[in-house]
Amino acid sequence: MNTPTTSPDAAERAPGGPLDRYFRVSERGSTLGTEIRGGLATFFAMAYIVVLNPLIIGTAEDVDGQTLGIPEVAAVTALVAAISCLLMGVVSRYPFAIAAGMGLNAVIAYGLAPLMPWADVFLLVIIEGVLLLILVLTGFRTAVFAAIPPGLKTAIAVGVGLFLALIGLANAGFVQQGEGTLVQLGDGGLHGWPILVFVVGLLVSIALYARKVKGALLIGIVASTVLAILVEAVFGGTEEGLGWSLTVPSVPTGIGDLVALPNLGLVGLFTDGGFNLVERWSSIGVATILMLVFTLLLADFFDTMGTMVGVANQAGLTDGDGNLANAREVLVADSLGTVLGGVGSASVNTVYAESAAGVGEGARTGIAPIVTGVLFLVSAFFTPLVNLVPFEAATPVLVLVAFMMMTQVVSIDFKDPAIGLGSFMAIIMMPFTYSIANGIGFGLITYAFVSLVTGRARQVHPLLWLVAVVFLIHFAEAPITALFG
Repeated sequence: MNTPTTSPDAAERAPGGPLDRYFRVSERGSTLGTEIRGGLATFFAMAYIVVLNPLIIGTAEDVDGQTLGIPEVAAVTALVAAISCLLMGVVSRYPFAIAAGMGLNAVIAYGLAPLMPWADVFLLVIIEGVLLLILVLTGFRTAVFAAIPPGLKTAIAVGVGLFLALIGLANAGFVQQGEGTLVQLGDGGLHGWPILVFVVGLLVSIALYARKVKGALLIGIVASTVLAILVEAVFGGTEEGLGWSLTVPSVPTGIGDLVALPNLGLVGLFTDGGFNLVERWSSIGVATILMLVFTLLLADFFDTMGTMVGVANQAGLTDGDGNLANAREVLVADSLGTVLGGVGSASVNTVYAESAAGVGEGARTGIAPIVTGVLFLVSAFFTPLVNLVPFEAATPVLVLVAFMMMTQVVSIDFKDPAIGLGSFMAIIMMPFTYSIANGIGFGLITYAFVSLVTGRARQVHPLLWLVAVVFLIHFAEAPITALFG
């Protein structure tokens, strides 16, 4: 009598109980091990935010000349990211990780803080998060997502990929702003040990990916980090190291270099000054407050939508029209993440495009962001270990993931002028303006305009006309503000 055999992979994917059924691990063709690897890869690809967000939020002065402090912001950045990732994993069951949004933190630090105290800034962030949640619960945010044509959704994913590639190349110092040019190769040429670490890491990651090695992206990050530590140990020796972009890799020498209690004194800062909003914002003016909320709301709204589309497409989790089942849960978790960012004084939290690093490892469920969240929680106590991975070691993964996302461009119908031109604008404006929201805005405006001039205005969903007008107002914010004072 022959006994049926089951391959190890098949056995691992066999439904294993409530955890497997709740997160649909087997249903989505994944395994617990794959999800853990994906969560690790996502964490290492976005762990830089624990270092970088404090340098932006923690050093900026508010209207009273007060700063939040780098250690304090680092602690709440890690804490809020941890809670938000756990929330996203449990609520949405998708592989999207959340943390303080780059670009949005700059708006807060250099746009809002000079106008009001930090407590008022984070109260404004909470209000924006609540408004986002209302838009989700009323179905408006999901309806806008469904109204975008499939071709433009694909273009958004491709644009996010190019945006990721630029982030990776720029953070590693492989491309830099040059004299007389927008960008150039390195600082005029490729030289220096950090660039070598980046190149070796990229080649190792490409080789492992091409050979279909499991854990290729994570192995690439670990291998690059080990190389960076060795290079710094042998050829470094100065306080600045060998010219790393941000983190100087080094081997911890004692317990004090490994563990530190997080300072959570910034949690609840928004309550300073009470809740009499008229009194707190009387010196700023209603028009200014509305414009600031509008700016945050628009950027957060479409940054998340663009990232969700890009990562979901890469993971093969969308249907034929580019829609994501149960997208509402993702958007609810994202909105709550923004509220948590205000409560914790950690900036606006939003879905990270670097989630694609975990997807590249095969992550398909909410277990991956739960793993990422746990690591963020640990990082609040082990900040030196987070600082161990330099940009040059982590960013090769982003470049490779960008390639994976770029492959979707072949499904865009460029022969259709409205879809083609709209997609083109969305794709190029994301990296060129360093904003996913801007790319979506220019793409939708172009799509609506070309449809209008070609006599196909009726094919544009009414919601897209509304969004296009809103984006036009947003892009004309400076002259509108000047006109009305």
